[in-house]
Amino acid sequence: MSGPILLTGVTGQVGGELAQVLKSYGEVIAPTRSEMNLADVTSVRKTIQSIRPRWIVNPAAYTAVDKAESEPELAYAINAEAVGAIGEEAYRIAAGVIHFSTDYVFAGTGSAPFREEDETGPVSVYGASKLAGEGALQRSGAACLIFRTSWVYGATGKNFLKTILKAARERERLRVVADQNGAPTWSRDLARMTSEVIRQIESSARPGELAEALASRQGIYHAAGAGETTWHGFAVEAINRLRERHPEARLAEVDAITTAEYPTPARRPLNSRLSCDRLAKTFGWKMIDWHDSLREVMAEL
Repeated sequence: MSGPILLTGVTGQVGGELAQVLKSYGEVIAPTRSEMNLADVTSVRKTIQSIRPRWIVNPAAYTAVDKAESEPELAYAINAEAVGAIGEEAYRIAAGVIHFSTDYVFAGTGSAPFREEDETGPVSVYGASKLAGEGALQRSGAACLIFRTSWVYGATGKNFLKTILKAARERERLRVVADQNGAPTWSRDLARMTSEVIRQIESSARPGELAEALASRQGIYHAAGAGETTWHGFAVEAINRLRERHPEARLAEVDAITTAEYPTPARRPLNSRLSCDRLAKTFGWKMIDWHDSLREVMAEL
């Protein structure tokens, strides 16, 4: 590859996995927050201008869903303004951009899996800021791929699985929402998918013509774990597997509750199902079923 990869959010779940799998392409530059502050577009632009990467891979985001309701300016700065700046600078140097978005761009109505072309309608500041970022990136003119995902988790970082397993050891009963539907997505599967997409595009790119190779396949793709469940179903499955490994342990029972019984500052979509058919058709990649990823992740814990 003729230039480095600029990777944001290396301390996050997806960024950490990407840092490992992208090494095979050569130099991966992962600036710290002080070196590239996503809340400051000037910092973002200067970093890209100095590095002049071939690819910019951006899993970084403001992800404090509830806190975003009281910090909308910061959420938009990181999730929208910075993404637009990334796109504009990438366009100037003909770099490719891979950006990660979320199921929260949808209102979450109905029960059918959302397709990429379906109408959006975020119900939270976080979702709205991520949708604004998608739009800013697409308007920038950069050759880009946007991967919407959902319910990300893994063996490292803060996530629902690690939280629920810790709580199950400490408490007798847990109350978990059972009317929000979606699919847990393994951070490593997202990283591997990203690596494969880069490989395919690089294999068809002529020297110095990355944007041209990206042009026919750029756009939005859904990339979430296969299958579906609820947060309650995910919790029950995880605790049952922990119980199988440690039959002597006293673990919490899990009660199913409604979203209304667990009020939060930010609304959550009830339907987070995402159709990943476009990803499979274009790149031949099928996301791993959440049952299988859960088995692999728990083997690492």
